[in-house]
Formats: sequence, structure tokens, C-alpha cells
Amino acid sequence: MARPRVLVTRRWPEAVERQLAERFDVTFNEADRPLSQAELAAAMAEYDVLCPTVSDRIDAEVIRGGDRVKLIANYGVGFDHIAVGAAKAKGIAVTNTPGVLTDATADIALTLILMAARRAGEGERELRAGAWSGWRPTHLLGSSLKDKVLGLVGFGRIGIATARRAHHGFGMKIAYYARRETDPEIARELGAEFYPDLTALLGASDVVSLHVPGGGETENLIGDAALAAMKPGAYLINTARGGIVDHAALAAALREGRIAGAGLDVYPAEPQVPQELLGLENVVLLPHLGSATRETRTAMGERALANVIAWAEGEPLPDRVA
Repeated sequence: MARPRVLVTRRWPEAVERQLAERFDVTFNEADRPLSQAELAAAMAEYDVLCPTVSDRIDAEVIRGGDRVKLIANYGVGFDHIAVGAAKAKGIAVTNTPGVLTDATADIALTLILMAARRAGEGERELRAGAWSGWRPTHLLGSSLKDKVLGLVGFGRIGIATARRAHHGFGMKIAYYARRETDPEIARELGAEFYPDLTALLGASDVVSLHVPGGGETENLIGDAALAAMKPGAYLINTARGGIVDHAALAAALREGRIAGAGLDVYPAEPQVPQELLGLENVVLLPHLGSATRETRTAMGERALANVIAWAEGEPLPDRVA
């Protein structure tokens, strides 16, 4: 019996690719470049399993490309880049890789908080440009984090992990906006205050960190009105999905000093970064590094592999989302 054919759209850590190749007839993207929509659509007729990443747009047109694919095993926790409804309508299962990237993404959120609040990006650029004139009392003054309010928009695994780092490590006060209140033990541990109203949370926070899924419900959630509700000295951090933020509105708020700064790891049309942000000193821009540790990326691959194996063996899919 022929082994199932699997397409991996971007290169994975070598150890996981080796495990895939031992079990399946796998095609790896040797050039490690983004595949076109036409190539992804063609794959639907040529492979049994498609393993995409956040950089692949698996829309309804791609899914209409063929009837062979029976599993889309996403390499990542977010799946708003996949037309889940269209996949479900064709009987295609969709899985993701939850849980394994929580700590790495929370670490990047704290990195961005620290870099934005302490103006680290500005300082490094100044030093590398040979423009640093030496220590002086008023040079690049930023903001301390102790006793400041960290407002988390979304309070799932990554939001809670970020809150723990900020509260226990830096003495920040924790507030959060979510669909429902968190577990009472977590609330007690963090002294976390629940805000059922987003605008109220934004107005109470010194740092706002976004931890909600992407997609239609959260598209441009942080736009003109939300930014106007933030404190003038506040910072906006986004490690979730680029589409949650209206980047034109953010650029205007940063340029006009209506908020103090921002730290971004994700963008709406990656790898393009909104042009209006590139010339601003008070924003830290990272190239989607949230899960970029060797340990995490390997764990993501192993989680995706577990779903492919379960599908091939006719077992329940451990991380099925559709």
C-alpha cells in the first residue's frame, strides 16, 4: 500500500522532517520560499495531507483546487489563514499545534514590553550609527515597569504566561479584558482585575498587550477609538495577529505622541511591514519571532506530526479544530 503523500510548505526543524520522511511520502519546500496560491491549489489535487504555516493563505479558492487532500495539519496555533468552513464543507479535517508555543511567545511579549518602555531599539540604532555622545542624565529616558498596569486583551494561555512574567518578575499590576473571568486561583495569584469593557481596560493600562485570535471578530480591534482611549504615556504590544491593529491609525498615534510607543511582532500582510511604521523611532519591529526557539519550533513540528500520524492510522485527531 502506497504511503500517504504529504506536502510541507516551509522547512521544519531537521529532526521532525526526518520523522515525517520515515513514515510518509513527503515533499519538502527545498527553497523555503512562500508558495503561490496556484501552487497551493494544485497541491490539493496531488497530496493527501497539506502542512501549511501562518505564511500560507489557504483560502476557499485554494481548497477548491482539488479533492485529494483530507487533512490540513497546520504548523502553528492560529488558523485564521485557513478557510476552515470551506475545508469542513469538503470533508477536510484541520488541526493546529496548541500549547507548545505559550512560553516562547510570552517571552517575546516581555521582550517587546521592555524594549519599548526602555527605548532599547532607539538606543541600539543610535549606537550603531555612531551617534552616541556618551552617558548623560536625560538621555533616552524611558519608563519603569514596577507598579505599572499591564492590561491584557485576551487572557488565554499566552496572556496568562505573559502576566506571570510581568507580575512576578517585574512587579507589574495585572488587568485583563476577556469574554469571561479567569479561574479564581489565577486571579488571586496575579491580583488580576477583570474588565468586562475594553475601553475601560485601555484607559486604565500603562502597557496594553494583545492576546486574542485573529479573524473577522478582531479585525482592526485596535483602531482610532481604541488608541484614543489609551493613556498618552502607554505602550501597545502585539504578538497575536497583525490584523488586530489598524496600523495606519497606530502610526498616526505614535507620530503625534498620543501614545508613548509600541512593540510589534506580527503584521497583516507578512512579510510586508506597514511602510508608515518603518520611519518611526518609538516603535519596536520584530520579524514574527514569537515562537522562534529551537525547542518550540521542534515541539510545533512534533505536534503537527502527531496529528498526521493519527489521521493516517484512523485515530482521533488530538488537535482538531474542524
